[in-house]
Amino acid sequence: MLPVIGLLATMTFAQADSAAPVIPLWPNGAPGSESRKNEPETQPHPWSTAHIYNPSLTVYRPDPGTANGTAIVIAPGGGHRELVVGEEGTKPAEYLRKLGVTSFVLKYRLFREEGSGLTFEKDNRADAFRAMRLVRANAAKWNLDPKRIGMLGFSAGGETLSLAAFGPAPEAPANPDAVDMTDGRPNFAMWVYPGPLGVPDKIPADAPPAFLLVANDDGASNVVMDLARKYREAKVPVEMHILSGGGHGFNMGNRSDLTAVKSWPNRLADWLSDRGLLKPSK
Repeated sequence: MLPVIGLLATMTFAQADSAAPVIPLWPNGAPGSESRKNEPETQPHPWSTAHIYNPSLTVYRPDPGTANGTAIVIAPGGGHRELVVGEEGTKPAEYLRKLGVTSFVLKYRLFREEGSGLTFEKDNRADAFRAMRLVRANAAKWNLDPKRIGMLGFSAGGETLSLAAFGPAPEAPANPDAVDMTDGRPNFAMWVYPGPLGVPDKIPADAPPAFLLVANDDGASNVVMDLARKYREAKVPVEMHILSGGGHGFNMGNRSDLTAVKSWPNRLADWLSDRGLLKPSK
């Protein structure tokens, strides 16, 4: 078994831009997708990425002296056929970075892409848990509090978040490394217009505190209201926002003329602040 830092050092660091290193979740390729590790990603639309067989995290760190020790893994949406990485990955990461939060944009595998051979329950679960474990296992390297690592999911990314939030964890690999031995559950969870996959019939009592947001005229609004009800029944802290309009996929609010939609990230920042997650960790 490699030491955690030693494992991280073996990974290939690409560059999404000059300040955002890209870290593959597994140094030798994702379980079951090893033979496709080097297949290039595609761009089906100017705003999206697809054909992801080497899932990764792109790291966005706060400016020196502003980090508070909180970290968030961000799972963009895209219907499990593509990922809206810029609008639902990079932009929220940049927003959170200004709040002192270290963010990690997750490119997870896409089970609905034609010919993928992937499944939601197995492969999305593996990617979600590995992402959380990788961040927590290397918390000291990034000056993070391992008890303040959460996850934010948009649309299909919210479904991927549900797998990590509610478990169970994936089966242990035959030859686990140091990351595999780390806890993969988020300490707090944020869903923005999520889909229904991954939500159990009953929320466990140890579920992470939740932030939920959706537009009333979005079909996903029922998912959010059902999730909030289950959270209340489990007596786990939850905050829910139902905006009057905005539809589905309003990203960070820039696609709408509605003030409440444009400013919704402020509600997320308020929630993080109220939970003490924007204060420097002790």
